[in-house]
Amino acid sequence: MSAPSLRHIEAAHERIRPFVHRTPVLTSRYFDQRLGARLFFKAENLQKVGAFKFRGATNAVLSLSREEAQRGVVTHSSGNHAQALALAARIRGARAIIVMPKTAPAVKLAAVRGYGAEVRVCEPTLEAREAKTAEAIKETGAVLIHPFDDDRIIAGQATAAKELLEDVPDLDLFLAPVGGGGLLSGTALSTHYLAPQTRVIGGEPQGADDAFQSLKEGKILPSVAPQTIADGLLTSLCERTFSILQEHLEAIVTVTEEEIVDAMRSVLERMKTVIEPSAAVPVAALFKGEIDTEGKRIGVIFSGGNVDLDRLARLMA
Repeated sequence: MSAPSLRHIEAAHERIRPFVHRTPVLTSRYFDQRLGARLFFKAENLQKVGAFKFRGATNAVLSLSREEAQRGVVTHSSGNHAQALALAARIRGARAIIVMPKTAPAVKLAAVRGYGAEVRVCEPTLEAREAKTAEAIKETGAVLIHPFDDDRIIAGQATAAKELLEDVPDLDLFLAPVGGGGLLSGTALSTHYLAPQTRVIGGEPQGADDAFQSLKEGKILPSVAPQTIADGLLTSLCERTFSILQEHLEAIVTVTEEEIVDAMRSVLERMKTVIEPSAAVPVAALFKGEIDTEGKRIGVIFSGGNVDLDRLARLMA
């Protein structure tokens, strides 16, 4: 299974450029002093739909043939991919069917419907989600757009790192969170092609550390009953993302729930920026002290900012 090439990533960037935000790069004197480094944060929390996921979904939908687009697209997701695919499909003028568990927050269900997608609710299990998705494909012929097991998705997600590397040359380290591995794989590939001297490190919650365990064991160990507030990082790697990370990732640092909350609070208090728990994981990894940051230039992707305000208040209490 070959990974997306630099040509694929560059083509994805050109394809999505008219539709995505080129998000800003944020800096903070507090973080620089705390870590003895220069930090550069790629603010994908300010991307459309509030997350990097819009990049990959847009690239995938715009890559469809006319015949495929006429059939529509389908996926199962309770989070940012659901909203991203719904908006990307609306841009293309394609029908979107999103299978979401009945436990998904009402605000996310409303957002997906607001982008014009048809929501099909199911029981909150992977089996139920996959069954309902298969049913939709059989019924409509819609094209499945997987949230990370898709080269078009990975190439799209890689454009966030591509932009940061263009805006901030000579990084020593580049960090991103890992769930299914679409963002981290894309980050690793862009860095490999454009800045091979830069080391790439993933951040992962200890309560959902299947990527860490998989890379340690040299084979995919699926997540079993993951428990973390970083709800965007609950999924397991696939063969596609696993093989990319095996080849191009230096390490994964795991962090506790308390460390994630501390990182969120620090970003909110010091940078006046709201990020979701998943986006705080790489920051928590830097704070942990396992990475030598002294004198380094470090890039970090703020993967998203979709956090319920009531939940944010409870976390920050």
